[in-house]
Amino acid sequence: MMDWTDRHCRYFMRLLSPTALLYTEMITAAAIHHGDAGKLLRYDDSEHPIAAQVGGSSPLLMADAARRAASAGYDEININVGCPSDRVQSGQFGACLMAHPQTVADCFRAMQADIDVPVTVKTRIGIDDRDSDEFLLQFVDALAKAGCRKFVVHARIAILDGLSPKQNRTVPPLNYDRVFRLKQAYPELEIVLNGGVTRIDQVDQLLEHVDGVMIGRQAYHQPYFLAELEHHLRPQWAMPDRHTIVAQLIPYIEGQLGEGERLGRIARHLVGLFAGQPGARAWRRHISEHAHRDEAGVEVILEALDAIPVAA
Repeated sequence: MMDWTDRHCRYFMRLLSPTALLYTEMITAAAIHHGDAGKLLRYDDSEHPIAAQVGGSSPLLMADAARRAASAGYDEININVGCPSDRVQSGQFGACLMAHPQTVADCFRAMQADIDVPVTVKTRIGIDDRDSDEFLLQFVDALAKAGCRKFVVHARIAILDGLSPKQNRTVPPLNYDRVFRLKQAYPELEIVLNGGVTRIDQVDQLLEHVDGVMIGRQAYHQPYFLAELEHHLRPQWAMPDRHTIVAQLIPYIEGQLGEGERLGRIARHLVGLFAGQPGARAWRRHISEHAHRDEAGVEVILEALDAIPVAA
């Protein structure tokens, strides 16, 4: 979710789901080491539980990133071995590292040696022509022997030669059964399934086979799904309506604007909040047309809200 799940998005998502484990967008270990680590790792305390997702192939840099993220208070440090973008391949991190399990294992050992926060791995089920149970099992086995106990598995292969990153999110077919078999082979490991999850009944079915489910694009494009899922899993939690969510966001947005942030960088995450509801198109259009303006303030959000019936 590079360029998607930034800190503004995560603050919004936390209002929709009090207990979901939130992940940052992938941050490179090199950027953390050479850049403004405080800015890159910034988050609001309300985002807990939160995992920092890191990309890289240098054990030294990955260990440094893990130490900084742990010091910042993150609840989990996740190694991304699933992103298929071109810039990720050229930097030797992301999905291309599935072909180098010992490199990932070396990174894991270096990271976990210095911190108490758990280090986990997010991966695909294969890459290019290495599309088999055996390949995935060998990859996971190398990491399990290094001590990794949690794997988030996107149930698609990554085709690094021939598909764009966008195509890699939808074109390779889902193969949930391979993830189920991975769990059967390693019952002692925590296996979380990711990819193509769009319905609550689907979550229930998947949880019969794996330990957890990661929601990606569905949560971003139709964020209220997170609230519905939270309420389904915890019926005692009173699900807030969408108007209440917006009201809770206004003080946060005002504070961020006061620090010099631009409204567009926050509001872009909100366009799907009323998806499927009366007035959703007007809400989306008003934000898209006005939030990017230099002088835009919370009035843009409030004006967009006027298009939504209160009963929505």
